[in-house]
Amino acid sequence: MSSVTIGLIGVGIFLILSLLGFPIASGMLLTGVVGFGVLTNFNAAVNLIAVDLFSSVTSYNMSVVAMFTWMGYLALHSGIGARLFDFAYKMIGHRPGGLAMASEMACAAFGAVCGSGPATTATIGSIAFPEMKKHGYDPSLYTAAVASGGGLGLLIPPSMTAIVYGVATEQSIGRIFMAGIGAGILLMLLYMLVIYIQAKRNPALAPRGEKFTRKEKLASVKGGLIEVGLIFLLSIGGLSVGWFTPTEGGAVAAFAMLILVLAKRQLTWKKFIASILDTVKTMGMVLFIVACATTFGRFIALTQIPAAIAGFLTSLNAAPWVIMSIILVVYLILGCFIDSLPMIMLTIPIFYPVVTAIGYDPIWFGVIITLVCCMGMITPPVGIDVYVAKNVSDGVPLTTIFRGIWPFLGATMLCIIILMIFPDIALFIPNLLMGAQ
Repeated sequence: MSSVTIGLIGVGIFLILSLLGFPIASGMLLTGVVGFGVLTNFNAAVNLIAVDLFSSVTSYNMSVVAMFTWMGYLALHSGIGARLFDFAYKMIGHRPGGLAMASEMACAAFGAVCGSGPATTATIGSIAFPEMKKHGYDPSLYTAAVASGGGLGLLIPPSMTAIVYGVATEQSIGRIFMAGIGAGILLMLLYMLVIYIQAKRNPALAPRGEKFTRKEKLASVKGGLIEVGLIFLLSIGGLSVGWFTPTEGGAVAAFAMLILVLAKRQLTWKKFIASILDTVKTMGMVLFIVACATTFGRFIALTQIPAAIAGFLTSLNAAPWVIMSIILVVYLILGCFIDSLPMIMLTIPIFYPVVTAIGYDPIWFGVIITLVCCMGMITPPVGIDVYVAKNVSDGVPLTTIFRGIWPFLGATMLCIIILMIFPDIALFIPNLLMGAQ
């Protein structure tokens, strides 16, 4: 039996285990160790577990995830999300679909201090849902808007997905962060356009909110946007101009957030401990997934499947955009069943060499991968952001939320197409601030 055949059998077993409800990380570890043992010997496979677990937990590069994750949880527990929604609501709440559009703006702004999609959905949803319900918004529209907006927290830096992609591909995390800004703004505008069109076609779906005075709008800017903007400029701006490494930038951001919320008396001792515990839980999950995926990746590399797929796709003699479209379809299907982090670690060894071989920019590909992950977080049957939105929506059924998701899913697909046609939308800012590669 050839190594490629053994590899395909291993991938099939992993997918079956996942469909049966076996934990994805454990499935990758089990399949990787057994497959590696079959191809080499089981003593080497057992030693591989120890090496990969130790190297993942002690990796300096992964410490950047801990820093930005803690910053996000400090923001979550200190109430910054409420002030960001208040700012967006007062700015555009009086427009058709204004409250839902304000929730998208708030998700984007909160994403600047939190790299997690579910955390963004939970934070903004718990604040925005009661307000939109009070104004008579359609539950399918407002829950889907915030569930989709959680993806903005995944795309706009600091992004956990971008960090993991950068570590896995040895690309500049700073450049990937910068590329996410342009793509994140584009996606936010497309989501807001979806809401506006629906509200104009049927005003009963999303009635206008009240209009505020200029003084009230200025007060809302001081209430939340300035503090988020300062931390974003300090950490991400410092990273882009070379003041900090990614890990130092994360540490500076977390420290600045801590000082800010303490100075404004927005963080109790109980909330501080909660932010630490949430960070530890998240990091435990991330490091375990990375370690298991590393082991699985070594097995896949040994089978020569990546080389075989790369050879097959390049032998098609098709245009690069055709090959890229095939890869994206595969990602879209996987995203329906596998969470974003293990999906990246699982597929990067296979598709990254192909994408770079056909001439696509690896930084641009990191943004595209993040967008595909955004789609996976709102597509059934997994759609983790949809489940989070349900949990904070006070009884809106899952079917109702999924029914409203499709226009936002279409907007995300349109964003990917636009970025494929105009890649400089993503690459302009990193090339401007950090120089062209």
